[in-house]
Amino acid sequence: MEFNEDAQIDTSEVGSGGGGVGGRVALGGGGLGIVGLIIYFVLSQLGGTGGGGLPLPGNLPGLDVPRGGQVSQDQWAANCKTGADANKDERCALTLVVNSVQAYWTDQFARSGQTYQKSKTNFFNGAVNTGCGNATSDVGPFYCPADNQVYIDVTFFKELESKFGAVNSNFVKAYVLGHEYGHHIQNLLGTNSQVDPRQTGPTSGSVRLELQADCYAGVWANHATKVPNKNGQVLIKSISEQDVVDAADAAGRIGDDFIQKNLGGGRVDPSKFSHGSSEQRKKWLKTGLQSGNPASCDTFKTSNLG
Repeated sequence: MEFNEDAQIDTSEVGSGGGGVGGRVALGGGGLGIVGLIIYFVLSQLGGTGGGGLPLPGNLPGLDVPRGGQVSQDQWAANCKTGADANKDERCALTLVVNSVQAYWTDQFARSGQTYQKSKTNFFNGAVNTGCGNATSDVGPFYCPADNQVYIDVTFFKELESKFGAVNSNFVKAYVLGHEYGHHIQNLLGTNSQVDPRQTGPTSGSVRLELQADCYAGVWANHATKVPNKNGQVLIKSISEQDVVDAADAAGRIGDDFIQKNLGGGRVDPSKFSHGSSEQRKKWLKTGLQSGNPASCDTFKTSNLG
């Protein structure tokens, strides 16, 4: 994936830190994270009842972020100005992807006569305080509906490569971000409120919610090379066929069956599925990519999840 070198980056859509502790359940980023591999971990740690926060680990290797999760907004803005910066700096690339995803959904909502409420993405290192409670990097990327914000530990993508075997490319990162913003769309539309996240299984509401978020990520990607910023500049210049192959492969590597077999006890138990199988995740990402239509992502009405 290559960015338009002249495109202006809006760093106001990213930041660090988060909201105060609340009680709403965070939506997982697709079975991501090494300890928090499945949604029940997120539920137990973030769905809190006002108890103490999680223990704070020391800094992990990655971007230069102080312990406790703070990124210097001034430094971020100074370093990330254009797509040329995004083509050579991970922080700027992630920011420009956020800009593109939100620009697409802003336009899509407007076409439907609705107003899109933007969601900030917070990059942290080690631990962060959110509207859904305190979290460590073990949880993986997640969306908190209590403060309408996305949270991603800056070291996660290296972990996705080293532990899961996925390619650490800009488009794989874009898929992860697109998935989390898919949860934001579900929150705005009220879809997530219809699901009991405690229920698991291959056709559970939790699985359908996650697969729909994968599909929404694909829908954005279908339009990504045509999405402009507020100045009319297209943000993403190109997405290659290999980018798509790598993203689908990453989606498969965070399927419940892959995680249970390769990073769990080795036994696949569909009754514990909370995010969907590898094939399901790849299918719904591709569904969005091929259709470019959010209406194709209704995982709640179909009897064939894949």
